[in-house]
Amino acid sequence: MIHKIGQIMLYVNDQDEAKKFWTEKVGFTVISEEDNGHGMRWIEIAPTAQAETSIVLHNKELIAQMQPELNLQTPSLLLFTENLDALYEDLKSKQVTVGELVTMPTGRVFNFADDEDNYFAVLEKK
Repeated sequence: MIHKIGQIMLYVNDQDEAKKFWTEKVGFTVISEEDNGHGMRWIEIAPTAQAETSIVLHNKELIAQMQPELNLQTPSLLLFTENLDALYEDLKSKQVTVGELVTMPTGRVFNFADDEDNYFAVLEKK
């Protein structure tokens, strides 16, 4: 039986720029950075070092060559924050593209784009 989600694979065009975006603008932490010595490199990031679920940044072009049958589209991620307004203003101040703050039946939410124009949503959950 599956009891938790461990990692989410995020296929990106530029791993270094994606790492910079997620750590410098969104505030994530690098959990590990690995290179198998044969061109395969991955960067594991998470909101905190103690987070149960992490995101692994993979080189989209390399993965497409290795496994052309894989769906390399960006997953639709919903992230949680306890202070939506502060995060919204922080991302705006760092020139991150953010959508409007919207009230949904599940709570207040907004989306933001990374530097590759992939969009992610954030929900206020206290």
